[in-house]
Amino acid sequence: MNEKYMTTNTLTGIGYMRVLMVEDDERIIDFVQRGLKAEGYAVEVARSGQEAIALGTEGSFQVIILDLGLPDMNGRQICERLRSNSIDTPILMLTARDTVQDKVAGLRSGADDYMTKPFAFEELLARIEVLLRRRGGEVKQDDKELRIEDLVLNGETHEVRRGDNVIELTPKEFALLECFMRMPGKVLSRTRILEQVWGYSADPLTNVVDVYIRQLRRKIDDDYELKLLKTVRGFGYKMDAS
Repeated sequence: MNEKYMTTNTLTGIGYMRVLMVEDDERIIDFVQRGLKAEGYAVEVARSGQEAIALGTEGSFQVIILDLGLPDMNGRQICERLRSNSIDTPILMLTARDTVQDKVAGLRSGADDYMTKPFAFEELLARIEVLLRRRGGEVKQDDKELRIEDLVLNGETHEVRRGDNVIELTPKEFALLECFMRMPGKVLSRTRILEQVWGYSADPLTNVVDVYIRQLRRKIDDDYELKLLKTVRGFGYKMDAS
């Protein structure tokens, strides 16, 4: 894991700021995803409008980077759908369409900023930081400390506890646990876990997810009566107290 990926984000004081990138150009996905991860952001990718709406409606992202040209619907439609669902996450439109009319239409559909391709990564990063500052610059306390029953993850100190016991995790185990704890009760497929924790370039045929699940389960569940990390056969894994 890149050291910067686990360092504290200077805008938030926590290990992760979650960015949803809505884009179907793999070259741009790879370029932006690598750059943002190096700066300490957790990046999830949606490659269609329907996937973008499903993920964006969760409301668990701090910023959405939205392309206008997608295979099933355009970015303005996605933006309007998210706003109609009362999602107030800052949205940065990133597109090759550079006319004044396109920019005005994008902003009127609910976007907070509009940036044209090609672009410099440094400018993209600066615009994301501006959007975060406009929103307040800090995350809510419940985003700093995640809790499921007696399992607590502190994104500010990178400390994990179960009851009175401090649990030592590797950086990758910590990232995996945070991935689950930010979406309690939601079944995560191996592919989605690979994308979010290891990056899109991870080999989808690898068993690394299963290996790390076993390691994490041994540390947070094996010595406790209540098991939190569940296998949903044929689908993936989830974390809850049921």
